[in-house]
Amino acid sequence: MSLEKQINEDIKACMLARDKDTLEALRAVKAAILLEKSAKGNPSDTLTEEVELKLLQKLVKQRKESAEVYRQKNRLDLENVELFQAQVIEKYLPSQMGKEELTEKIKGIIVECGAKDARDMGKVMGIATKQFAGKADNKIVSEIVKLLLST
Repeated sequence: MSLEKQINEDIKACMLARDKDTLEALRAVKAAILLEKSAKGNPSDTLTEEVELKLLQKLVKQRKESAEVYRQKNRLDLENVELFQAQVIEKYLPSQMGKEELTEKIKGIIVECGAKDARDMGKVMGIATKQFAGKADNKIVSEIVKLLLST
C-alpha cells in the first residue's frame, strides 16, 4: 500500500476514534504529500518511495527543530505537541539503524571506495546517504564518517 493510501486510511481511523492530536500530524503529512505531488518538477501524480522517505524525514526533522526552539523558549506545551507529531510521523519510516551497526557499515564503505582521510568525506557520504536513506539520520552518518576518517 502506498504511503498516501496508508495515511488516508489512518486519517479515517483517527477521525472515528476522535484522536485529534494524531489526526493533526497525519493531516500535515497528507498536505506535504499533496504539495509534493503538485510540484513543478513532478511529472506524474505519484511519488517514488525514495521521495516519500525524504518527505517524512524532512517533516520529522522540522518537528524536532521546532520542539528544540520551543524548549529553549520554555514553551513545554508546544514542545510536547511537536515531539508527539514527530513520533507519529516516525511510525511511517523504516526502523532506524543503531550507531554500532552504522559504524560497521560505514567502515565497509570507506574500504570499498578507498577513502583515506577527511578529503574523501564527500565520496563516502555520497554512497552512505544513498545506502542509508530512511534508515539513518544523515547528521549521525556525517559524524561517524568524520570520526572514522580523522583517525
